[in-house]
Amino acid sequence: MNIIQRLGRAPLLGHRDFRLLLSGAATSQFGSQVTLVALPLVAVLELDASPFQVGLLTAAETAAFLLVGLPAGAWLDRVRRLPVLIRADLARCLAVASVPLAAVTDTLTTAQLYLVALITGVATVFFDVAHQSFLPQLLPREQLVAGNGALETVRSVAQVGGPGLGGGLVQLLGAPLAIVADALGYLASALFLLGLRTQEPKPKPAPGSSLRAEIGEGVGFVLKHPLLRMIATATAASNLFGALLTAVQTVFWVRVLGLSAGAIGLLLSVSALGGLAGALCAGALARRVGQARLIWLSTVVSSPFAVLWPLSGRGAGVLLFGVASAVVLFGAVVYNVAQVSFRQVICPPELLGRMNATMRFLVWGTMPLGALAGGALATAAGPRAALWVCAAGFLAVPLPLLLSPLRGLRDLPADGPHAHDTADADPGPDVTPESETAPATG
Repeated sequence: MNIIQRLGRAPLLGHRDFRLLLSGAATSQFGSQVTLVALPLVAVLELDASPFQVGLLTAAETAAFLLVGLPAGAWLDRVRRLPVLIRADLARCLAVASVPLAAVTDTLTTAQLYLVALITGVATVFFDVAHQSFLPQLLPREQLVAGNGALETVRSVAQVGGPGLGGGLVQLLGAPLAIVADALGYLASALFLLGLRTQEPKPKPAPGSSLRAEIGEGVGFVLKHPLLRMIATATAASNLFGALLTAVQTVFWVRVLGLSAGAIGLLLSVSALGGLAGALCAGALARRVGQARLIWLSTVVSSPFAVLWPLSGRGAGVLLFGVASAVVLFGAVVYNVAQVSFRQVICPPELLGRMNATMRFLVWGTMPLGALAGGALATAAGPRAALWVCAAGFLAVPLPLLLSPLRGLRDLPADGPHAHDTADADPGPDVTPESETAPATG
């Protein structure tokens, strides 16, 4: 029986600690979605930032995955992850709270926005890697797909409601003060995490092991695995062009389409309905078509809709942007549930932090490059031209997956920590032979 046939059927909401983890994710995700609307609007409306400066802001938010991603994973395999999650939430709370405080005292600058983005980015690196590595400590293996699906559902619900709330708060309070909601979300998340009772064993590093050697072990595990390697390549490409989109879209909405803050929040909320649908459907789709097949099929079906972004215009033409974002986000969430659950099952527990950090380094490390490219393209040729480059990039995202062994599988191996040992072998009974991707995946 493969992992999809063993999808977590036990009621996860009856698991007290998972319920707290989910509640923390909900509060922080709603706050983050408010900032998704508010922070670029602070730069564009309050500080009159250029397209390249907005690109720099997006790059600062993701640069930490290049700067500290790999050592963070190796270090997290040496410590308990729960205290790291709590400290990262508190650090992000303090950083984002400084923006409304500076606005009230009339001392807010672009440089401070860059610094806040960088600090929250570093904290997010440690939080995200620790979070993905902590979940297998909290849930049994057969419930990981269901657990990841629940977390994706929470994130998708936040993506539906958060931007609308953010747009309303921006219009009511102004962009800087709206960010208070994000600080409160991170604080609430930390308080929920403090209530967890799970006894997490302290990892024991191998005698004489060095941080550098452990980083190399994590990188080697990912790059030598034929499926992980191609998943990383596709996801990195998707995130490169997704970051290009993120860097350009606020300038495009405000200065080309003439949208207000409330309209931008509504557009993001409507677009996020696709992500919510993806989270709700991911488990059923995986059972019906197979987890391996779903990884590449989700990108093949959704990526072509990216061409609607540069085709959108004023008035009713805005709907094209919303439709494209909804479909691409649907594909991204379905893809994420399938491939993240596979990564957690196939990796030995002692390598989880390094494996997740390596994947994040590879797939999120392209994001600052995409953001800088987006800002530069929008400055030189205009936001619409940058969106055409983004659309062309999304069309190429499925290629690594289509050229990988995934096309010969229906379901992924589910033999646990040693499944990677047989990844190149002929498929066994759990792998039926047959003839990661949108903004911010991985």
